[in-house]
Amino acid sequence: MRRVWGVVAAFSLVGAVTQLVWLTYAPITDAAADHYGVSTAAIGWLANIFPLWYVLLAVPVGIALDRWLRATVLVGAVIMAIGCLVRLGDGFDMAFAGQTLTAIAQPLVVTAITPIAARYLPDAERAKAIALATASTFAGMIAAFVLATTVDLGPLLRIEAGVAVLAAGVLALAFRAEPAPVELPRPGALADFRAAWSSPVVRRMCWLVPVPFGTFTALTTWAEPLLSPAGVTADQTGLMLMGNVVAGVVACAVLPVWAARHGRRRLTLVVGVAAAVLACVALAVFPSFPVGVVGLLAVGALLLPSLPIVLELSERAAPLVAGSAAGLVWLAGQSGALVVTGVTGLWLDEPAVAFVVLAVITAAALPLIPRRAILDGNAVAGHQVVNRA
Repeated sequence: MRRVWGVVAAFSLVGAVTQLVWLTYAPITDAAADHYGVSTAAIGWLANIFPLWYVLLAVPVGIALDRWLRATVLVGAVIMAIGCLVRLGDGFDMAFAGQTLTAIAQPLVVTAITPIAARYLPDAERAKAIALATASTFAGMIAAFVLATTVDLGPLLRIEAGVAVLAAGVLALAFRAEPAPVELPRPGALADFRAAWSSPVVRRMCWLVPVPFGTFTALTTWAEPLLSPAGVTADQTGLMLMGNVVAGVVACAVLPVWAARHGRRRLTLVVGVAAAVLACVALAVFPSFPVGVVGLLAVGALLLPSLPIVLELSERAAPLVAGSAAGLVWLAGQSGALVVTGVTGLWLDEPAVAFVVLAVITAAALPLIPRRAILDGNAVAGHQVVNRA
């Protein structure tokens, strides 16, 4: 069992690095633009290409994970390391090429959160593994903000390249432990996709997950321009967002495990969505630094744990094709992030309207949360014949 948790730890490290690399330039957009001699909009694309590639690759990556788990994840870790090394070259073109490689690598790694848990751990331990791996991705976000604000860009890129290479090596060593073999439903990628989509719980999760993805992404993307008219400074916004992510890391490591153990998944999902709605309404009516601190802390602590819960539910509903199920869920989530962020961005000149629109979109998720009987009754048995990892 120690070797199995070693796999989870090594995988979580690589997952954290994917988020660290994704947000390399986000906290230092202006400085990066000056460094490369390009516009701030061009620097923005160094982060914006990530969700676009995720939408394109989520489903095929999920299918690949069901059939070649270790190979797919390890290829992702290696591509990420290569991308970080490419970024060490001079000029914006090299930075963009490196970020493109790491954007391609991200879904190969992050989509594997549930397949790793499903193939390496017994059912009773999977919720914990999913929670810890998800929390590690948010920890990578924190590391990105801390490093970007304390280290110059050149040394920062070298540090990230070294960490990415080290993480890929650690994962390769950990993957000497073989996962449990599985019997796929039928040969062929389309069969995997159909098997995952045939689960009503997976379909419901695909309808639900765009809200936590979208609300979190919209708030973190537009918090500064929406709150600046109320006198909230950029530094204050940065503190609020840091608190939001820190709260999310802690909550994602604790709440989903508690909810699974005590049969409180539905309660946790409902409270998380309701808290996000109330936070958006409060920011619409009382936009200020104190309200922003409380609201974003609530979103981080109560809404972000919805993601590992949704991932665990999709794995329990379709354990034999956990990769395909995860791919569908991540596709829905990333698509939701793009749409909700885009819709909210239409109202940047009217912050109160933007927050109300976001509250309404978030509230629409409440009817999509399944009944408690469904959430606690979808475990699927059956495994283990052919190992294709």
